[in-house]
Amino acid sequence: MIFCLSTFWQLVWNQLLQTSVLEWFGTITGFLCVYLAARQHILNWPVAIFSIIAYVFLFFEYKLYGDALLQLYFLGTSIYGWYYWLKRKENHQKPIVSLNKTEYAGVLIVITVLSFLIGAFLDRFTDSDVPYIDGACTAGSFVAQFLMTRKIIQNWVLWIVIDICYVPLYLYKDLALTAILYTLYLGLATMGYLDWRRTWKQSK
Repeated sequence: MIFCLSTFWQLVWNQLLQTSVLEWFGTITGFLCVYLAARQHILNWPVAIFSIIAYVFLFFEYKLYGDALLQLYFLGTSIYGWYYWLKRKENHQKPIVSLNKTEYAGVLIVITVLSFLIGAFLDRFTDSDVPYIDGACTAGSFVAQFLMTRKIIQNWVLWIVIDICYVPLYLYKDLALTAILYTLYLGLATMGYLDWRRTWKQSK
């Protein structure tokens, strides 16, 4: 067991030594934007745009085409989210809302269908070696990001699940720093959920 852990951390360390400036930039700005989102700070959207642009190039280079496409979607939703939070804010803060049971079911159906469609597309038309895993993570992220733009509290629950799935995927693709970032995202998503849930309860 000790040997396995030692080998694992040596692998992670070797990957970190080879980390590009682009990945460092994307990681730092990515962490900052999620932290700001968890704190309901509107600056999370412009900061996110910097991280997104970096990861478009990075994911395409590492043949994570679903994630590269996802970044383009993130770019659009970041612009939309920035506009929506500014337009709909009340007392400098748009109120948090929650899904009902029917909406929960709809979200799960959309994620399942999107996961299959994206995975099948990547499998057929790209040289990705992880098409369906990439597709599932991409589909979940599509939905979670939209829920965040609308300030729906369950976006954080989705992000927690997605972050758990992304960590081993990025380690497999030799993106150790990004894997560490998503481990930190996991903690931020948990913090975001608890903070938003407290605010939502107070508003009720």
